[in-house]
Amino acid sequence: MGVAPVVAIIDDDACVRAAVAELVASVGCTSKLYASAEAFLACAAESGAACLILDIQLGSMTGIELARHLFALGFTFPIIFVSGSEDPVHLREATELGCVAFLRKPFRAQELRGSIAQALARRARE
Repeated sequence: MGVAPVVAIIDDDACVRAAVAELVASVGCTSKLYASAEAFLACAAESGAACLILDIQLGSMTGIELARHLFALGFTFPIIFVSGSEDPVHLREATELGCVAFLRKPFRAQELRGSIAQALARRARE
């Protein structure tokens, strides 16, 4: 049996991080939790992440800005964006970045599970 894929959860809300980590575990993955974009950036190369679940509103750096920065550094993580708002600009930007999914909080568990499966399949093809 192989090592469980790692899903990095980057969200400034501790309750959301914990709930999403439970869902990640329910699909047989391991999660690593980060409270800010900066916290993830500090160890992105060592994170072992197969994909990211990335909140749009993170404080000093948005999820969109983090994704752009990661891509500029050469990282190719499949990304599932989550957001508490329905801002069409964020949806457009996330789509232009090639996100696997853009889920609006509160999202259904099955939506996230399906998105994780898609992200891991994308990673396996890379």
